[in-house]
Amino acid sequence: MTIFDSIILGIVEGFTEFLPISSTGHLIVVSDLLGIDQTSVTKAYEVIIQFAAILAVVFNYKDKFSPKHLSLWIKLFVAFLPIGIVGFIFAHQIKELFSLHIVAVMFIIGGVVFLIVEKFFIKDESRLIQNVEDVTMKQSLFIGIAQIFALIPGTSRAGSTIIGALLVGLGRKASAEFSFLLALPVMSAVSAYDLLKHYKEFSDANLIVLLVGFIVAFITAYLTVKLFLKFLDNFTFVSFGIYRIIFGITLLTFFN
Repeated sequence: MTIFDSIILGIVEGFTEFLPISSTGHLIVVSDLLGIDQTSVTKAYEVIIQFAAILAVVFNYKDKFSPKHLSLWIKLFVAFLPIGIVGFIFAHQIKELFSLHIVAVMFIIGGVVFLIVEKFFIKDESRLIQNVEDVTMKQSLFIGIAQIFALIPGTSRAGSTIIGALLVGLGRKASAEFSFLLALPVMSAVSAYDLLKHYKEFSDANLIVLLVGFIVAFITAYLTVKLFLKFLDNFTFVSFGIYRIIFGITLLTFFN
């Protein structure tokens, strides 16, 4: 992997991780276009850029890391439990689900779901919860259950949590913010597991390439979170639904 590859993949990870369009699917396609093989060293690189994305959320929401927000973090922990438990128990079966065909199909299904939710479930935005602090424990649990679908490759962790949040009455921005914050325990657990599994590969990796990828992914993710929230001030998730369908069809047509 070259520094150029590192920059491109860092941008892709940082831009897609928190949007409801599945970073996994995009990394697969871009890696294929760049001619990058999926090796253990590549996996170590992915751990680094995922960690960069986690830090981007921490820096964007550093005000939430105080005792007065303890109740919010308890709700986020409750939301994390379903995917944590199911992911741990069925880790082997989930790994066997992975294929480009499944990724493509789930892209399309996810896109259709976004269009349906926007058409039939979001009525009066003013009546929806606009502040993540106001989310109830019951709503948090439901969002966590919805997040389980993210274990299916191509579904998108952000996409499944946002859909779950919209269905239980959160506004678009609150849904996105809850998804951002929920990424911390989920991605931290995944990154820690992957780090333990692939730590030996770091000795074979080019540290400059890793550092460049980390910096690029961090900056891109940090800016993406801010721009995504501004986007939701004026637009809906319809464009993401349409994009997912087009991207899924493209995968089935050219990469399957």
